[in-house]
Amino acid sequence: MVTERSRSYSNGKLLLTGEYAVLDGALSLAVPTKYGQSLDIEPIDKPVISWKSLDENGAIWFETIFNITNNGISLAVKNDNTVSERLIQILNAAKQLNSDFLNEDRGYKINTKLDFPRHWGLGTSSTLINNIAQWASVDAYKLLKMTFGGSGYDIACAQHNTPITYQLENSQPLVKPIDFNPSFKGHLYFVYLNKKQNSRDGIKHYNANKGNLHSYIKDINTISSQIIASNSLEDFESLITQHEDIISKLTKQRTIKTLLFNDFKGSIKSLGAWGGDFILVASKENPMPYFNQKGYKTVIRYTDMVLL
Repeated sequence: MVTERSRSYSNGKLLLTGEYAVLDGALSLAVPTKYGQSLDIEPIDKPVISWKSLDENGAIWFETIFNITNNGISLAVKNDNTVSERLIQILNAAKQLNSDFLNEDRGYKINTKLDFPRHWGLGTSSTLINNIAQWASVDAYKLLKMTFGGSGYDIACAQHNTPITYQLENSQPLVKPIDFNPSFKGHLYFVYLNKKQNSRDGIKHYNANKGNLHSYIKDINTISSQIIASNSLEDFESLITQHEDIISKLTKQRTIKTLLFNDFKGSIKSLGAWGGDFILVASKENPMPYFNQKGYKTVIRYTDMVLL
């Protein structure tokens, strides 16, 4: 266990292909981001956890104190905060996976620090899960399954410093670091849609609407492989448009381009749960003026977002 000050750090994530279908075994392309979250651990003599969470500006957005007891982790001060409840769930799950975790007469001062705004959807939860898993010396995928659930691609991004392919086979993650550094990356951008989308709600909608998946997944696998191998902006744009059409049919939702940006000259692909968070934009011209004029002020170049 941790006997001296230590720090863990996890990368944020973006799923470029295979959203939703990754849950059913589709081959997906995911990239870790230059933004992530750190967790600083300082042992103290009292059996409590003094927890502080800092945002990207260093301001405290959450703090509380937990008691460490033989029965697990509990709140020292009564409150109805859902963040407290979620942290208790994660810490007790980690303890279930490793009975030696938080099993001493000592406690800890914990500081978490985000590099990105919480509402961006780059992995506030997954980076936390991976950091706590490192602290507790447990399997981060198992800890995710016991808490938030999901495919686990975000954990893979937290742990890798290069783009990856991710696929579930018999419920087990297959993670392969790849060389995905497109020559046309100067024409790729990420645009924040000004609202955070709840991925659990998106998954619920997907599960309720998906039909026969076999042909869809086969097509997504092909497109993911072609996107990784693409060497021209035109090919890339064509492939992400095909991908949007497939997921649109699969989830019975309109694509974000037809919904909001029908007059845009480049190509647009939703990322993650449709309708929020970031979109991927491919454009010959700089698209910043177009999106800014429509009220979307967060436009980030691919090279400023992705760990290459």
